[in-house]
Amino acid sequence: MIIEAAAKGNADRNLTTMATIIISLAAERFSHVGFRQAQTMAFAVDEINRNSKLLPNISLGYNLYDSCGNLWNALSAALSMTSGRGEPFQSNETCNGYPPVLGIVGDSSSTRTIAISSIVSLYRVPMVSYYSTCSCLSDRRQFPSFFRTIPSDAFQVRAMLQILRRFKWTWLGLLVSDDDYGLNVARSFQSDLALSGGGCLAYLEALPKSNDVDDLQRIVGIMKKSTSRVVIAFAHASNMLKLMEEVVRQNVTGLQWMASEAWTTADVLQTPSYMPFLAGTLGIAIRRGEIPGLREFLLRIRPANDTLSNQDNNLVKQFWEHVFHCKFMTPDMEFDGQTQEKLCTGNEILKNTETEFLDLSNLRPEYNVYKAVYALAHALHDIMQCVPGSGPFKEQSCAHLQGLEPWQLLNYLQRVNFTTDFGDLVSFDESGDVLPIYDVMNWMWLSDGSTEVKHVGEVNELASRLDNLILQDKQIFWNFESKKPPKSVCSESCPPGTRLARKKGEPVCCFDCIPCSEGQISNKTDSTQCTSCPEEFWSNPQRDQCEPKIIEFLSYMEPLGISLTTASLSGTLLCTIVFGIFNHHRTTPVVRANNSELSFLILLSLKLCFLCSLLFIGHPRLWTCQLRQAAFGISFVLCVSCILVKTMVVLAVFKASKPGGGGSLKWFGVMQQRGTVVFLTLIQAAICTTWLMSSSPTPHKNTQYYKDKIIVECVVGSTVGFGVLLGYIGLLAILSFLLAFLARSLPDNFNEAKFITFSMLVFCAVWIAFIPAYINSPGKYADAVEVFAILASSFGLLLALFGPKCYIIILKPEKNTRKALMGRGKPIS
Repeated sequence: MIIEAAAKGNADRNLTTMATIIISLAAERFSHVGFRQAQTMAFAVDEINRNSKLLPNISLGYNLYDSCGNLWNALSAALSMTSGRGEPFQSNETCNGYPPVLGIVGDSSSTRTIAISSIVSLYRVPMVSYYSTCSCLSDRRQFPSFFRTIPSDAFQVRAMLQILRRFKWTWLGLLVSDDDYGLNVARSFQSDLALSGGGCLAYLEALPKSNDVDDLQRIVGIMKKSTSRVVIAFAHASNMLKLMEEVVRQNVTGLQWMASEAWTTADVLQTPSYMPFLAGTLGIAIRRGEIPGLREFLLRIRPANDTLSNQDNNLVKQFWEHVFHCKFMTPDMEFDGQTQEKLCTGNEILKNTETEFLDLSNLRPEYNVYKAVYALAHALHDIMQCVPGSGPFKEQSCAHLQGLEPWQLLNYLQRVNFTTDFGDLVSFDESGDVLPIYDVMNWMWLSDGSTEVKHVGEVNELASRLDNLILQDKQIFWNFESKKPPKSVCSESCPPGTRLARKKGEPVCCFDCIPCSEGQISNKTDSTQCTSCPEEFWSNPQRDQCEPKIIEFLSYMEPLGISLTTASLSGTLLCTIVFGIFNHHRTTPVVRANNSELSFLILLSLKLCFLCSLLFIGHPRLWTCQLRQAAFGISFVLCVSCILVKTMVVLAVFKASKPGGGGSLKWFGVMQQRGTVVFLTLIQAAICTTWLMSSSPTPHKNTQYYKDKIIVECVVGSTVGFGVLLGYIGLLAILSFLLAFLARSLPDNFNEAKFITFSMLVFCAVWIAFIPAYINSPGKYADAVEVFAILASSFGLLLALFGPKCYIIILKPEKNTRKALMGRGKPIS
């Protein structure tokens, strides 16, 4: 229905101006709701005319056009108004004729509004819709004169997304009506959903305009098979009625419905047959308002007192007949004799009837109509307040009521700013959209089988909050056995310690959770990638945080370290015991044979060899790294040098025992023996000094052997230096072995050479095996191999050289005589 509203001057002032308002009624049957919206407009006009502060001395008038929900009727009315061929205006005052159209309120359908606004925008006629929500109407290039008192679908979509985020619903089904309203919402919803990253669509279907049973069966079948538990429907009540018939037939339960403002408060869907399926629905509703005095105004309606205008009251008669189930007498009825039906008198009492027309508890579209009329009135009022010289038009002029053009009203309407008696602020942004406020409604199925659509929250984008949703969660009715919100996700969230891997060819909400690899973590839910830990950190078993890597070295506290330490100290103690035995029996032939001083020196060096192995155990420090190899090298060279000199002395003594060989001993006196040992040891000391000064061993944190451990080790610095150190020890050992081997066939009284041969054989075997074992042992095990080699070779030397002698001294003292040692051989001279 299109309403043409005129502002009429008093008879005294003879001022004339004009505004236009549009409202729509149902096409197929009389609509109480649509008629109430028309009456709300009439009430607003009447209230403004009685207001001495708003538009003083100006009275508004209007005209109605019933579009019957038909696009062509709406377009015809718009063309009639803009062409100046609308209904002639007559009043009891001096204002009559064809008044100019200055404003339009309507229509309720986005499709019809788009068509009408496209025409009236050419004439810059302001149009204020109270129910058209299509976001496309916010395009100022196409609709430069369009305004509305209902929020755009763009705001409604954002409100929906806030509810979805609140309950963590990410796997959604979307149903839309197959018209401008639904299709534009679908585009807006998909776009905003993608930008927010808050979910994705399991399906998107357009509900057919006609009752296409096959199409409805297909759509409901998709809903039934889908794993999405949340269905969002941007559709009209008529679309939902057809859909619900098929939902009931296929018994599709267990869904959480979300309703758009178009059907959130629709009574036709709140029936006992639908509530098992629709109970618990959450919906976005237009802001509810209160209009004081409206009920009294509606009760004054009479067929002979059409408060809408002075035009014929056919619309009121239709309403009267529908409410009281009667018929007004017409000439046709008298002519045909059809007088058996109940006749209307026009004196029936409206307040005694039970009709939804008088139910003002849920004024939503009516409240928008009320605000639309007041917006036009305030724009006209602002024109009247203009002071010449400070106006918005050329040369700062003002518009005048006489000769007022629609485009002039448009300028003021854009700047309207007022507050209703209900406390709501009304103003328009640059796109002509009103400041958005929505109510959140919940369909409650009460125990007695009745239904209540309850207010459970609101979405107010005027509030200065990041989340504009206020929701009373505890008051929401959930139509599930758990009485809790359902889960609607394609894939469960990936917990910390995993990463999200998209499934190829499926929406982004469908994914697999892949555990993070070793050394990587994710500490957030739904992480798209795992982060590598810093070099000195490693992932915990849950892969959700980095922990310091285990610091590993050959420790005194671990079993291996304890074993080696025990062996080292045991060797040291054994050397001390042997030293004590030899010192106690130093005057006996066994000790005195073959230079006892070298024997004591060998014991001392072996003791140092056992002790130096302790430097390889414990946390590597710079000083231990530098000292361990030097101590090892010098101790062993001292030991092997003594053995070498001892072997040479054995050979010299044997040679001197033969005729003519006495001169050979002069080269192996005590001073020469000492000098040789010192000289050979100083060579190793020089090698160590050069190595330490040029490329010293240093502690190093090695992360290459193990991913989850840090091996603290001593790097040799110069492999050449380390090689020379070992090579020099090996050279002395081989010389000792060769000389001892040559002396192996000496008489029994010179069997010292046999012991040296055996000891050098053990020594060389240990260190030959050490090289490959050392190279192939990672981390602390390389140190353990070296310690083992030191201990094994030291024990080998100790037992091979001193074991037989201690046996004689302790267990066979009768053999510890010069005669026994000389046996059949000649005495040593």
